[in-house]
Amino acid sequence: MISQTSEYALRAIVFLGNEGGIPQTTAQISAATKAPSSYLSKVMQKLNQQGIVGSQRGLHGGFTIKKPLPELTILDVVNAVDPIQRIKECPLGNRAHAKNLCPLHSTMDAMMAQAEETLRNVTIDNLLEEPRRARACRFPCKARSTKCAAPS
Repeated sequence: MISQTSEYALRAIVFLGNEGGIPQTTAQISAATKAPSSYLSKVMQKLNQQGIVGSQRGLHGGFTIKKPLPELTILDVVNAVDPIQRIKECPLGNRAHAKNLCPLHSTMDAMMAQAEETLRNVTIDNLLEEPRRARACRFPCKARSTKCAAPS
């Protein structure tokens, strides 16, 4: 339902959220999230352009999240890099469906609306709480650490 670009962006944001405001380089984020560094660089540029992350150059530079984690939603991140496409008119160009979508496209748009609503209601802060309760995967992992949470 969401693109690989959105997945990489979300992994990066969850990782950065777990780093407590310490700037992280693209290489560090890539290593921790298993996202290709060259592609992640483009994703991070989009997040920076949209004001989700900030970047600083130099020896201790890198990316940090600009928005407070309790206010930053999954939908904010997804929309910053690859917005969910709603169906506003017939994709086939059928003029009879210009105002009222056919049952197929109406159902597809309703599904996208539900997805948007779900993503709008989950903050990055919510996601950071989950791994503390149920360690189902090895992510997020601190970039400087050699140990990651093992699955239970």
